[in-house]
Amino acid sequence: MDNAPNPTPQSAQATPAGPPQPHVAVAADPQEQAGRGGIGSRVPAKQRVIFSRQMSTLINAGLPLVQGLSTVQTQTTNKTLKLITGDIIRDVEAGSSLANSLAKYPKVFDRVYVSLVAAGEASGTLDKSMERLAIQQEKDSEIVSRVRGALMYPAIVLVVLFAVMIFMTVAVIPQVQNLYNSLPDAKLPAITSILIGFSHAFTKLWWLIVLLVIGIVFGARQWISKPAGRETMDSLKMRVWPAGVLMMKLYMARFARTASTLIGAGVPMIQALDTTADAVGNTHLSKAINKAAEQVKGGKSLSASLTGDPNFLPLVPGMINVGEESGALDEMLGRVADYYEKEVDNEIRTISSVIEPVMMIAVGIIALIIVAAVLLPIYSLAGKNFGNI
Repeated sequence: MDNAPNPTPQSAQATPAGPPQPHVAVAADPQEQAGRGGIGSRVPAKQRVIFSRQMSTLINAGLPLVQGLSTVQTQTTNKTLKLITGDIIRDVEAGSSLANSLAKYPKVFDRVYVSLVAAGEASGTLDKSMERLAIQQEKDSEIVSRVRGALMYPAIVLVVLFAVMIFMTVAVIPQVQNLYNSLPDAKLPAITSILIGFSHAFTKLWWLIVLLVIGIVFGARQWISKPAGRETMDSLKMRVWPAGVLMMKLYMARFARTASTLIGAGVPMIQALDTTADAVGNTHLSKAINKAAEQVKGGKSLSASLTGDPNFLPLVPGMINVGEESGALDEMLGRVADYYEKEVDNEIRTISSVIEPVMMIAVGIIALIIVAAVLLPIYSLAGKNFGNI
């Protein structure tokens, strides 16, 4: 008999299109900022993509929002995301919007995610916003994975090389010294003496070396966490070869992809720029975007605001200008993102083709030094023994 409409918030499709963007309240409580109970930092990007795609499919199929969230909760394999989804369901049932519920977990659902959901709820296209989020997250994850993969090979080589050096200087070189010490008037070659000195220092003062390394790492992390240190590191990322060219193209791809997704979902330009500045991951680029947003508020076009800015590659404002003139800014930004994502791939291959031979040469030089330190004393002994015959 109870035919009253369900008071539970449904998908944003029931909301008339075109109202102003809703205010998204971000939790101010420190515990909520970290994700309730401190659980907000252990959800892999892949799980967020699955969450977004499932929600898009279920909402598009006409399921009420709470029912869709409940279905996703039962299917997710990540315990943290399952707990968070349960909290979101309770918030939505209590009358909160989905965007405000997600905003309580900033370590899982960043500002881009929350802004897109808010735009989808306001325009009645939440399913499309969720699909856009899934695509963006997939592309972001792919590009970061490719960069990390490119760095993996040299990192492994360096670790193995360091381990071999430690083994040779601690276990092998001292044996050569013991052999020489048993002989009268025997003199070690200079290169062997240097490595023996390093061996003695490492075996006797290893604890001091470990403490020094820990202190340097801790100090560096503290310095980077401060604004001045962060700005310096972000500047180095954009300027120092070979990472500079790669990171610049990565930042251009991230800026264009994020802005394209937000503007395409109906987020107002100023809000889209503000959110993109927060998501781009570089303080200098964020300041440049915020500066451009202020100029856009004053009536200047986005392309004109970015033209000449050293933090942006020249192609970006040019392509944005074409998008502004054609009325397809989101589409043009998407093409810019596609272009620079391909450029990141090309740059990774270029850097790998340079790093690999450099690493091999470095390994060869170090191996030559170690072999010389071991064999020169042996040849010296052999020469003395031959001379005594």
